[in-house]
Amino acid sequence: NIFGSLIISPIVGLVFAGGLIFLLRRYWSGTKKRARIHLTPAEREKKDGKKKPPFWTRIALILSAIGVAFSHGANDGQKGIGLVMLVLIGVAPAGFVVNMNASSYEITRTRDAINNVETYFEQRPDLLKAVTGVDQLIPSPEPGATEPTEFHCHPANTINALNRAKGMLANVESYDKLSVEQRSQLRRIMLCISDTTDKVVKLPGVSSDDQRLLKKLKTDMLSTIEYAPVWIIMAVALALGIGTMIGWRRVATTIGEKIGKKGMTYAQGMSAQMTAAVSIGLASYTGMPVSTTHVLSSSVAGTMVVDGGGLQRKTVTSILMAWVFTLPAAIILSGVLYWLSLKII
Repeated sequence: NIFGSLIISPIVGLVFAGGLIFLLRRYWSGTKKRARIHLTPAEREKKDGKKKPPFWTRIALILSAIGVAFSHGANDGQKGIGLVMLVLIGVAPAGFVVNMNASSYEITRTRDAINNVETYFEQRPDLLKAVTGVDQLIPSPEPGATEPTEFHCHPANTINALNRAKGMLANVESYDKLSVEQRSQLRRIMLCISDTTDKVVKLPGVSSDDQRLLKKLKTDMLSTIEYAPVWIIMAVALALGIGTMIGWRRVATTIGEKIGKKGMTYAQGMSAQMTAAVSIGLASYTGMPVSTTHVLSSSVAGTMVVDGGGLQRKTVTSILMAWVFTLPAAIILSGVLYWLSLKII
C-alpha cells in the first residue's frame, strides 16, 4: 500500500492537473477577458500594463493556495506528529505508551470495546480460524493458572489477548494504577488485537455491517493508545508554519520557475494548486502515505506538458532521482541505525 500510494499519487497529480488546464484552454479562452487567465505575469504586464491577475482569477489563486497550505500542513503534520510520538514512546514509555490523561469514561469505552470484540469472535470462531489458517486456537489459561509474562502476537492467540487486556483494565479508572511494564504490555496486546481485527475485516465472508462494527470497535479500543497530546500537535503545527515562512522562497522558485521552460500562467498555477489541494487532502483524510512535494511538482509538470510549455530536463531529472532514491535510502539508513543501536545498547 505504501509503495503503491507513493508511485500512483504523483501520476494522479500530473494527469488531473493536465486535464484541468486542457479544459480551461478548451472552454475558457474564447474571449479576450477570459484569455487573460492563460497569460504569465510578464505577458500580462506587457499586454495590459500590470502584473496582477484579474480579480476573480486572483481570488481563485488565493483560495487554491489556502487549500494547498491546509492539506499540505495536515498531511505533513500527521507524519510529524507520528514521528514525535514514536520518539517519545521509545524514550519515555512511562508517560507516553498510553494516554495518561485518559478519563475514566475513555478507559471504560476501551474496556467495553474489548468485551464486544471478544463476544463477536466467540460467536464467529470460524473467522479467527480463517485468519490463522489453523483449526485450533490458543485457549485462555485456566483460572488460577500462571500466565507467561511474555506475550507473543499471533491471531491464534487473540482470545487469550482479549482476556489479558480485560484483566489489566478491570476496575481501572486511571492508567496511573498500572505499572510501566503493564502499560507497555497493554499497548502491545491492543495493537495485536487491532491487527487481527483488520485481517478479519478483509475476509470475504464478513458482511458490510460486521465490517462497520469491527472498525468502530477498533476505533474505540485504540482511543487511549493511538493519540497525540495537544502540545505536540501545536508544536508540529508551529514548526511547519514557521519553517514555511522562513524557507518559502526556495520552494516557490523551484516549483514555479524551474520545472517548466516557460513562465507559469495563472491558469497553470490555479490548476496545479487545485489538484494538489484535493489529492493531498484526500490522502490526509484516508491516511494514505503520499509525498506532498511530489504531488505538487508533478501537478505543475502536468500543466506544462499539456500547455506546450515543455519541461526543464535538469530539474525534472533531479526530482525523479529524489523520488526514486529517497525511499530506499531512508529504509537502509534507518535499518543500519537500528542495527547499530541493538549492538551498542
